[in-house]
Amino acid sequence: MRRKLRYLGGWWWMTPALVLVGVFVYYPVLQNFQLSLYSWNAFSRAPRYVGMDNYATMVADEVFWRALWNNVIYAVVSLIFQVFFALVLAAILEEFVHRRLAGFLRALYFIPTVISITVSGILFSFIYNPEFGLLNKLLQAIGLGGLTRAWLGEEGTAMGSIIAMSQWQSFGYTAVLFIVAIQRIPRDLYESARIDGAGRVRTFVSITLPLVREMTTLLVIITVSGAFLVFNEVMVMTAGGPARSTHVLGTWLYFNAFMADDMGYASAIASFIFVITLALAIGQLAYGNRKRVEW
Repeated sequence: MRRKLRYLGGWWWMTPALVLVGVFVYYPVLQNFQLSLYSWNAFSRAPRYVGMDNYATMVADEVFWRALWNNVIYAVVSLIFQVFFALVLAAILEEFVHRRLAGFLRALYFIPTVISITVSGILFSFIYNPEFGLLNKLLQAIGLGGLTRAWLGEEGTAMGSIIAMSQWQSFGYTAVLFIVAIQRIPRDLYESARIDGAGRVRTFVSITLPLVREMTTLLVIITVSGAFLVFNEVMVMTAGGPARSTHVLGTWLYFNAFMADDMGYASAIASFIFVITLALAIGQLAYGNRKRVEW
């Protein structure tokens, strides 16, 4: 009986949080799914039910598929830099660099993270400027003037330029989290590996990688979800241009909702974003749990 009361008491303390999450998270999500089945705008007297027409429009929309592809590229590049290279950098700082220098480098890498995305976007817009931008000036100074571009003004380079700024912004944050995870690994394991004759690469593969798996899983979920929710970087630097080539799902949703005033179609895009991010998170968590059981 006492155990049952303790169990019910736990749920009692959880109730306020569950109510808040239900009201401000899950109810709006369900309402968005409902609204995606209607045609409506800010001036509609009453939404008109259209069933799955908004989703059919989404499937036939070339800009939507271009935006989804940009998100996919964003996610792949983010995984490479913000997870793989960040983990390698964290291991190097912990194993190869003197403590004092490592502390300075950690702070140096983390500084871009505390800068506002808006400020970073404006800063890189100046760097990419074709007339007086630092990047073109640097290329000209080292004899590579033929590589100068209007980086944000050409379809072939605009999206890559935005992604590069985003990696600069976020790379230090994930590296510091990996450093924290590595510091929690017992030093005795590394000492034992050295005594057994394991090299640094072998130690990294056999000790560091398995023991930071939970942090890796968490950062993969955060990174991939963030890549499909990206918005500010694109809006600040290109607003989806040139020729709608840098639209991502978030900016295309915004354009349809507040520029084209097609709220039903925007709700359908929002529902798609929710489903894809939820599916990716569930898939990654399932994979992480399976690996944990194997180990």
